[in-house]
Amino acid sequence: MAAPEALVVGGFQPLSTTDWPDRLAAVVFVQGCPWRCRYCHNPALQSREGSGPGWDEVLATLTRRRGLLDGVVFSGGEPTLDPALPDAVATARSLGFAVGLHTAGIYPKKLQALLPALDWVGLDLKTDIAGHDALTGRPGSAAPVHEALAALVASGVDHEIRSTYHPALQSDEALAKMAQTLKRAGARRWVLQQWHPRAGAPLFDTPWHWPEPAVLAWLRELGPELSLR
Repeated sequence: MAAPEALVVGGFQPLSTTDWPDRLAAVVFVQGCPWRCRYCHNPALQSREGSGPGWDEVLATLTRRRGLLDGVVFSGGEPTLDPALPDAVATARSLGFAVGLHTAGIYPKKLQALLPALDWVGLDLKTDIAGHDALTGRPGSAAPVHEALAALVASGVDHEIRSTYHPALQSDEALAKMAQTLKRAGARRWVLQQWHPRAGAPLFDTPWHWPEPAVLAWLRELGPELSLR
């Protein structure tokens, strides 16, 4: 645990309509992530060297926006990496905000401890177990995600599972295995997110497209509620 002032902020968005479904939220981007995903859209947040505003500045903006925002989302990077996150979440709640979290499930024990203070979680599921290490650039990266998924579902906290989709990253068979995993775990909602190229992330030779309609229908039979974003 650490005081919220120690939170390493990599960026701050005072208003977002997309980071928490059906909510107006401010987004605090926490600096640092141990993974090196091939398609990472926030590579500047991978190191622990923060370049965003201080927590005191973030807190001042949140205080002014009470009554205007529904909640605060802590994103990243991987926010559960930061020991100051629990106190930052508690501070946001003390201002009357609901609190959401974006996480890749890298630290399941830290997530589990935080869940009672959260109103919503967006958990990333990168791909199936067999392809996970190649995508994240780290060995043994799938196991903690599945532990985090089990803890999240068991908690009863509202959530969605998000997967950034590109046909060069996930085959139809991998998608099917992901759908089955989520169904067995009891996940409520699964979102396939459209891949977008970002500075610092590689381009893929395979053109981007959604899975074929027949594949999407197959995934809906195998898995939880599925939507495209």
